[in-house]
Amino acid sequence: MEETAVVETVQTVADNAAQPAQQGSWGGLLLYCLIVFAIIYLFMVWPNKRRMAEYQKMIDSVQVGNRILAAGIYGTVKSIGEKTVEMEITPGVVIEVSKNAIASVEGK
Repeated sequence: MEETAVVETVQTVADNAAQPAQQGSWGGLLLYCLIVFAIIYLFMVWPNKRRMAEYQKMIDSVQVGNRILAAGIYGTVKSIGEKTVEMEITPGVVIEVSKNAIASVEGK
């Protein structure tokens, strides 16, 4: 009788090993994906959005007469266009730079 029980147990183990592992629930996979996306958003997307909003606020605050640093050159704003700024780097020398090149803005 014991031999029959052992043979049945061995047969059951062999049958279970031959079957593929059961798939996990979709809910667990969905939860894992949501957690990964939340971490990416919190550490990459959200800070970058905040930084870009601060930068845009700084660009919008540029006024004629401000001292700015643009493309590594300090100068004083003489006029502001839609996409560019004319800045005087020395008396009589005015250059035109993109607003996107502005790195910092100092008061008058």
